[in-house]
Amino acid sequence: MQLSFEKIVFSLVKNLIKIGNKSGNLVIAGGAAMNCVFNGLLNKSKIYKNNFIPAYPDDLGVSIGAAYLANNLYSKKKRRIYYEKHNYFGPNYTDIEIKNELIKSKIKFSKPHNLTKFVAKKISEGSLIGWFQDSMEFSHRALGNRSILADPRNPNMKKILNKAIKFREGFRPFAPSVLEEHASKIFELNRSDRIYFMEKIAKVRKNWRNKIPSVTHVDNTARVQTVNKKINSKFYNLINDFYRITKVPLLVNTSFNLNGEPIVCSPNDAIRTFYSCGLDILIIGNYVVEK
Repeated sequence: MQLSFEKIVFSLVKNLIKIGNKSGNLVIAGGAAMNCVFNGLLNKSKIYKNNFIPAYPDDLGVSIGAAYLANNLYSKKKRRIYYEKHNYFGPNYTDIEIKNELIKSKIKFSKPHNLTKFVAKKISEGSLIGWFQDSMEFSHRALGNRSILADPRNPNMKKILNKAIKFREGFRPFAPSVLEEHASKIFELNRSDRIYFMEKIAKVRKNWRNKIPSVTHVDNTARVQTVNKKINSKFYNLINDFYRITKVPLLVNTSFNLNGEPIVCSPNDAIRTFYSCGLDILIIGNYVVEK
């Protein structure tokens, strides 16, 4: 099915460039643009100079498109559509709101002096982390604000995550979030390549496949997210602290939810999910809850 999909869409894309305006730019949207394998191959094909896939190419993005369309039709002030580098447009909760929720739930919690250093050490020791921070992602992908995080060096981590939390099909891989300046060293990417929305796959370089087995798929690919310090400084600092401990500048990153449930949105969602599965530690805002 995947091979047939690739054959059909590549045929369409090649036809399009013959009859298009020769801009060298391609935008793909729709549910088919969620196909990370094809998206990665499209980049390597060099048919178009620039390929853009939104963070929400499926029906989620219709709301954004409708807002832009309505603005252009009815407003005197035209808004430019800009190149998005993040999609943290969802609800945000203050430390006061989070603390009140923890107290109301009668849960013991602590507040480490250096949060990211504390969490990085715990991950390096094998802990499974529920990571709840700042504004929620507007997307299917957890990109460092509503994530479950783990150590990519452990060859059994996929089985551990599936048994403890995700209960997913065994063939489905888990994805890496990598410091952007190290991405081309680990994956077959150009130094300038950025994958902000975990929307493309890339080959893991041979000398890294044994170092990060839990994010290296059976075909030696990985669905990559490159993490930028300015875009998400807290998540970047966490990965960087893990890098200082392990010399590995990436983490396993999967969405903070149980199988069949949506990604957690509120502090209450995070607490309920944490106590419903095999996570070891919940990092919620600047607070730590341990089992």
